[in-house]
Amino acid sequence: MGFGHHGGGFALVVVLFILLIIVGAACFC
Repeated sequence: MGFGHHGGGFALVVVLFILLIIVGAACFC
């Protein structure tokens, strides 16, 4: 926590993006 960007909003976006990739890969397989 405390990246200095949007108070952690950027980290949240990254986490959601990674989860989307994982779910997409699981569905693709």
